[in-house]
Formats: sequence, structure tokens, C-alpha cells
Amino acid sequence: MTSDFLERFDASRPALGMVHLLPLPGAPGYDADAGREAIRERALEDARRLEAGGIDGIVVENFGDAPFYPEDVPTHTVAELTAIAAALTDAVDVPVGINVLRNDADAALSVAAAVGADFVRVNVHVGTAATDQGVLEGRAHETVRLRERIDADVAVLADVHVKHAVPVGEDDIRRAALETAERGCADGVIVSGSGTGTETALEDVERVAETLSEREIEVPVLVGSGVNPETVGDCLAAGADGVVVGTALKEGGETTNRVSSERVEELVAARVSWEP
Repeated sequence: MTSDFLERFDASRPALGMVHLLPLPGAPGYDADAGREAIRERALEDARRLEAGGIDGIVVENFGDAPFYPEDVPTHTVAELTAIAAALTDAVDVPVGINVLRNDADAALSVAAAVGADFVRVNVHVGTAATDQGVLEGRAHETVRLRERIDADVAVLADVHVKHAVPVGEDDIRRAALETAERGCADGVIVSGSGTGTETALEDVERVAETLSEREIEVPVLVGSGVNPETVGDCLAAGADGVVVGTALKEGGETTNRVSSERVEELVAARVSWEP
């Protein structure tokens, strides 16, 4: 099994930066005084800073919408995400991905297809996870078939033992990675720590990368949390094919703050300088 996910990027080991959206209309934290325009402008500013700093791709997610719907988000959320994602994909030239929290892969795929985004992130693609939203079950069978039905050239980037959750049943990360890539037909897998900004265990990265390699499954492995200029080299040395970075790229290292141009440049410089 071979994935073309990495071919979407100019870098062989891409660093993807997060655009964490402010609370959308309908979410408890939505700022009605600032309105929709403030959300869009913040997203565009963050995306432009990421691109200008040399980041290789961007992931847009409705991070501010807590508490999250477990699976299907309301249609008004899909509409808001589509409008913002359309403006963002027009504003930058790097690949863009969509993540609809907590686990609405159908919405993510639909938004991505509509705006010409390159990939989606799915938190629970296969198996079952106990989360703060309750028990979530992977729907890979629906997600992959939906992609075919709507003729979307969109890659599926799927988490293995996603953060803010514990697996139900299968707790061997190696087996979970195999199921995600092989039977779930994911185009890439993400290995993370226990929560947002939490360092990812290098042993987990090594186990997943080695397991897929041994089975000759050419699906990239990305590290999804806790990556910063000091750790990015270690993540790549452990077998990661790329990284997804959010908190470390924000002003003051706070997840909800704006993207820091200086922090982006530092992360990209550390990634570029790493030698295998």
C-alpha cells in the first residue's frame, strides 16, 4: 500500500501549522460584538504568518467551538467553516487541510471538496475511543466511500490513539496504526501525546513507523502534538515523515493566541537544519 500524501507538499518532511478558529456563531464563546468578520480576519492573519514563515501546509479547525459535538456538527457550523476555508485557500498557496471537531469527517470532506482543500484530519477513523464527548466509533467505511461519491481529491490524515481520549479495546498502538492505514485506507497517520501541546512519546513514533515499514505500508507518519524547535529533530529521527504544530507556534506558547511569525521561523529553521 502506497500513499501520495507527501507529494502534495514541496518539502519531503513537511511541517504543518494549525489555524485554530475563534468560536463560531452558535458556540458558547462566540463574540457577537466582534462578529464573523473578526473570525475570518484572525484566521487569514494566522494563515499568512504561517506561510510567510515557511510552513509547508495548514490545518484549519474549529478549535474554539468547545464543548464539541461528538460527531455531526450543525449545518450552520459547516456553512461558517466553508466560508472561512474558502477565503483561506484563496489567500495562501500551501496545501490546506480541514478538521471538524470533534469527529465529523463527512463535514470535513464536504468542506474540503467545496473549497479545493487538499486533505482532512479525522480524529477517530477506525476503532473506538472514550473521549470527553463520550464514546466515539470510527466510520472509515463511510468516510472513504463519501470521498468517492463526491469525487473529492482529498487525502485522509487519521489519528492513531488520538489525544484527549483513550482507546477502547485495542490499546496496542502498532496494531491500531496497521488497522488505520491498511483496513481504514488512511493516506497518513498521526501519533500524538495525551492532549493539546503535550509531548508525543518518541517510542510511539518509532513503533508506528517501524510497524508500517515492516509491513511495506508506505503511509507517512506525522507527529501531532508537543512539537517545537527543540523536539522537531528528535521526532524526525524517530521515524516521523512530518509534524503538525499548533501551540508552539503561538504567541507566548498559548494555544488560543495568535500565530507568532518569529516562532514559525524558528520551527521551520530547526526542521530544515535537521540532518538524518
